[in-house]
Amino acid sequence: MNIQSNYDQWAASYDSDENKTRDLDKRVSQQTLRNYDFKTVLEIGCGTGKNTNWLRAHCSYLLAVDFSEEMLAIAKEKIKDPRVRFHQADITQAWEFTKGLFDLITCNLILEHIEDVDFVFQQSAYKLHKKGLFFISEYHPFKQYLGKQARFEKNGETVLIPSYTHHVSEFIAAGKKNDFELVELKEWMNEHEDEDKIPRILSLVFRII
Repeated sequence: MNIQSNYDQWAASYDSDENKTRDLDKRVSQQTLRNYDFKTVLEIGCGTGKNTNWLRAHCSYLLAVDFSEEMLAIAKEKIKDPRVRFHQADITQAWEFTKGLFDLITCNLILEHIEDVDFVFQQSAYKLHKKGLFFISEYHPFKQYLGKQARFEKNGETVLIPSYTHHVSEFIAAGKKNDFELVELKEWMNEHEDEDKIPRILSLVFRII
């Protein structure tokens, strides 16, 4: 089963399942992005709209993109706003789904499923205004080193979603190669829930030069 099918199957229970990574990602995104100004946003990996709802309240136009048709269907039901447009796309292919440029591109909990991170940075660079921001909130590679990965329960069985481990240095190198400067890098954990005391989320903010 491929990644798209996995998320299609997970969609119905994604919002209600216990998911510490999903919940922390939401807090990380809001705490980070409230410090920046932006009017137009391209949200990559919008899923069921976890971050879409907050983003739409802080911008004038939002294009929310996801690979999973079922995830998008739920997001569309929850969010009906003329400022928001939803689109299904495979971001491992050229980003021809929009001709416009954006002030901010967000990428949440998706790069672990993408083998070629450099391509995502390249396409993001093409779609940003000068000095535009690229925000990444990603499952921390430290967790992956321990064998952890995205998973969900289906019919009493654990479904592991295919993933790739990207070291922190890979993100930095991809940014530099594609004319981004690193503005901010932080590591986050649930202080009272992550007993191993290993960061759960890696967040980065890049600015196109």
